[in-house]
This record gives sequence, C-alpha cells and structure tokens, in this order.
Amino acid sequence: MRDFDLTTLRLFVAVCETGNMARAGERASIVGSAISKRLAQLEHQVRTPLLVRKRHGVVPTAAGQTLLEHARSMLDGAARIERDMESYVAGAHGQVRVLASVSAMTESLADDVAAFLKMPAHRTIQVDLEERVSPEIVRGVRDGMASLGVCWDAAELGALQARPYRSDHLCIVVPPHHPLARRKTVRFEDTLGYEHVSLPINSAVQVMLRRAAAQLGRTLIHRIVVSNFEAALRVVRAGLAISLVPREVADRQGAAYGLHVVPLAEPWAQRRFIVCFRDAEQLSVAARALVEHLAAQGGIGAARA
Repeated sequence: MRDFDLTTLRLFVAVCETGNMARAGERASIVGSAISKRLAQLEHQVRTPLLVRKRHGVVPTAAGQTLLEHARSMLDGAARIERDMESYVAGAHGQVRVLASVSAMTESLADDVAAFLKMPAHRTIQVDLEERVSPEIVRGVRDGMASLGVCWDAAELGALQARPYRSDHLCIVVPPHHPLARRKTVRFEDTLGYEHVSLPINSAVQVMLRRAAAQLGRTLIHRIVVSNFEAALRVVRAGLAISLVPREVADRQGAAYGLHVVPLAEPWAQRRFIVCFRDAEQLSVAARALVEHLAAQGGIGAARA
C-alpha cells in the first residue's frame, strides 16, 4: 500500500466531521469536486468504501470510522512534529514531551516543571505536559509518543526504566455530617458500604481499589465517575458520594468546600510516583536534565530496568 497523503487525510476528516463535501471544501478553501476526487483515490488506495452518500450529505462506513480514528492520530502526530520543529526555529534547543497522571499533575508536577524551566540553564528547553491514565502513560512512553511518563509505581512498566519522584497519601473525603466524618482514621473496608465518586475506571488507583475490594469479598460501588479531583470534591460537597483522593489535594481544596478529610489506615495508602522512560542512555540532554530535576524532588534513586 502506498503512503497516505496527509492533505487527503485532513480532507477526509473534515468531510466526516461536517458530513458534507461542500462545507468541508469551505473549511479547507478547496472546491468540493476536488475533495471528491481525492477521496475516490483514497478509497481506491485502501480498496474499500469509506463513505456512504446520503440525501443530505455523507457518513463514514465502518471502515471509514476506523480510518477516521487513525487519521486523527496521524494528523495529531504531524502537528506535534511541526510544533516541535518550530520550537527549534524559535530558539528552543530542547523539547521534552511528558505524559502524567491526574494525581501527579494536580499535586506537584506542574510546579516542579515550572521551577525547572525558570533555571537559567534550561531557558532554551520546552516541556509539553499531557494528562493520561497510567496504562496510557506506559503505552505512550513505550511507543515513543513521549520521552517521559510520570505515574504511580504500581503501574505495569514492562521493560521501561524508572526513577523515583514524589509520594502522596490517600484519604477519604466526606461531607461534614457523614458517619465517617467523626473517625480519626478509616479502613478501606469501612468505606465499601457507601457509594464512591471515582476517577476513570482504567486508572491505576481504581484498578487497585477494585482489587482490594475483591480481596475483601466486596465490591466498590461507583456512584459517579469524574476526570479530576476538583470534580470529585464537588460531588462529595453535594452529598452524592464519598471519594478517595490524595491528602495533598484534599487538605488544599477540601477545606474550601467544608469537607472532612479522614486518613486511610492502609499500608498502600502512601503511594510512590516515578518518572519512567525507555532507556536512560538514549534520553536527550533536555529529557535527562528534567529526569534528574524531578528525581531530586523526592530523593535520588537508582534507575530500574
């Protein structure tokens, strides 16, 4: 199969998003007939229909939906390449892309990266941060989408190497009149009779909590699933559920919402975070400098293969 043309893929995405070749042409400043010709060539290239012509426009076939997902990914990658190359033209001599968990981003990573970039020796370095769940972080670093990943050390790293970063402490956040609010500490088992507001179910902490509940012969009841801790605390404030969050977040934001923070009395309540990468020897100078800076925030440790 011949190489895909990015312009044609961009037009294909525009047609799928607008459902109309004329509107896609307006977006791309190209006539609809030219788009139609390009997409016909694309269908010939992949040897399967990609679009179904309807009375008021077009919709992608099953194959078209699959190509649409891949096309968006390829275009995102091309945009990152363009942005990274432009950063060198602008004088940025180092480019480091980092995938990080919501916990790391919310607690300390943004501040630590900002401190790194303020150092005179790093003024020509650019760091891009993107929030992902732990499995996606590991996969992204392994597949070369990012130089570094920051996640919980319970994540399955496979062949990736790692350095220690910071740690945090999980706790239970409840409304003021909740039965658990009077506790000085609480066991995880004691929370399982209540509905929880949780982060995405494929995040490392939720996988661990489901496993811990299963070991107790219980299930974790998800009332609501949210994407960040601020949303979780808002749900708790509304009295809809309780939530397990890092104490470092709860102490800072929970008080503003009038919530009670109860330490979790479990050996796994203290979590350790890591900076992971494919091979320390192959890291760029900029990425290696960032790894050393982040590792220094939580104590220097040996690399793990």
